[in-house]
Amino acid sequence: MREQEGATALTAAVPPSLDLVFDLLSNSRRRYVLYDLNDRPDGVATIENLTENVIALEEATACDTADGESTTGSTADSDATDQRTGVQLELQHVHLPKLEDAGVLEHDRRSETVRYWTQPSLEEWLEHAHHKEFE
Repeated sequence: MREQEGATALTAAVPPSLDLVFDLLSNSRRRYVLYDLNDRPDGVATIENLTENVIALEEATACDTADGESTTGSTADSDATDQRTGVQLELQHVHLPKLEDAGVLEHDRRSETVRYWTQPSLEEWLEHAHHKEFE
């Protein structure tokens, strides 16, 4: 996924257990965050970028809308804002802390950035998940 030509990869000190890897990958939003960070050359993203990319991946994997109706105008804007806020809050309060506790990333709350720590044992399964989910 991520090429590391001439760059020093930041690697977590202790590889996560297989149980932890599968637990981390069991949630689609955590997978989408990891896909995004793993694809970045420096492994760094803002919370805003992660939120936008998670929403884009969710929309890409959604089959159809439940009722086939489309919203227009201010209702669509309001729904998109609510969705964005909800995803961002869930990332900040649930998924990023879990990934940080696992030693996979560092979340700087002051600058609202996230730095991914290269983790070969996780990336192996992440690539399998990405292949099954999108290819």
